[in-house]
Amino acid sequence: MTCDALSRDDWSMPRNARKAPEYKEKSAAPKLLAWYGKHARVLPWRARNGAAADPYAVWLSEIMLQQTTVATVGPYFTSFLKRWPTVEALAEAPQDEVMKAWAGLGYYARARNMHACAKAISSDHGGKFPEDLEGLGALPGIGPYTAAAIAAIAFGKRATVVDGNVERVVARLFDIETPLPKAKPEIRKAAETLTPDARAGDFAQAMMDLGATVCTPKSPACNRCPINDLCDAHAHGTESLRPARAPKKPKPTRAGACFWLTREGHVWLRRRADKGLLGGMLEVPGTPWDRGDCHRTVKNLSQTGFDWAYPHAPLDAGWRLIPGLVTHSFTHFDLELSVFTAATRKKLIPGGEGRWVPLDELHGEALPTVMRKVAMHAMPEAGALFTKR
Repeated sequence: MTCDALSRDDWSMPRNARKAPEYKEKSAAPKLLAWYGKHARVLPWRARNGAAADPYAVWLSEIMLQQTTVATVGPYFTSFLKRWPTVEALAEAPQDEVMKAWAGLGYYARARNMHACAKAISSDHGGKFPEDLEGLGALPGIGPYTAAAIAAIAFGKRATVVDGNVERVVARLFDIETPLPKAKPEIRKAAETLTPDARAGDFAQAMMDLGATVCTPKSPACNRCPINDLCDAHAHGTESLRPARAPKKPKPTRAGACFWLTREGHVWLRRRADKGLLGGMLEVPGTPWDRGDCHRTVKNLSQTGFDWAYPHAPLDAGWRLIPGLVTHSFTHFDLELSVFTAATRKKLIPGGEGRWVPLDELHGEALPTVMRKVAMHAMPEAGALFTKR
């Protein structure tokens, strides 16, 4: 094309924006891999100094990192690996012990599926992870993203890994206007054009690191980005607008009540059903969480305003309502819990499903975060117990 063939509008566009798409595809990987060689984050599950990645460590970290931050996962990963250094060791562990070790990480279905996956790998695959996407995706708890991450990072397969950080980088790199989550297929298609045939695992981790440390959600450090010359959003000045997001729907609020029953240094806890929210975890007995905004009408009333709750108590006792509410946010709803306390001398709870747990052993039990909040609301000194982890 001659200069005369370019329109005035063409010449007025930023230089970056006039580059052909294939230039981005060919240039992004070499630039990012060079940057990664100098700036890669040091993470406990990441192979260093050219060593081969451990598939078990890669899988374990990817399961833990789903919906959870790197800072939170680090100590859990180290603890799991020390306690169960191989996938066979994890497969042989009792599920209760795995759930206890997972307590506090949230999204507890991940722990159940992780344990089931370890058993499947141990029994059906001789303790070896499948290397292909199809084999990995057939295992419990491994979806398309995790399968791609393991295939690329652990086995060097050409697989495109798209997590939240990568979504943000790609949405800006291609200046994708479609809002999330509708943009996910478009973002993935664009990301696939960037994935190199060689060093796909390093490239995936480079993209993750770039999103975590440079192309951050707010105030991206474009001046430090190794591919800013390829970035359409940077060229157009739309970095802060990408990725676009559809307006969030307001979360509903649910409410309920819990009953903190103690006996001679013990507290009565029960196990939740294996399936469903917080499945398999321990809980303080209480009502279902289905009363909508009930606390907004009864929380300032006397205890007689909780007649709906008492049938769910472990036993008849002199229940005392503790002022205030325990609040917790789940993915799809916010929760408000009233907490009642009582003490008993009874060792057996008629018809009660549960067990007495020593208070000084609470830190070792599979109590989810919301129930730890309940414990600290009922007994403020419980906070010190959970630091024994």
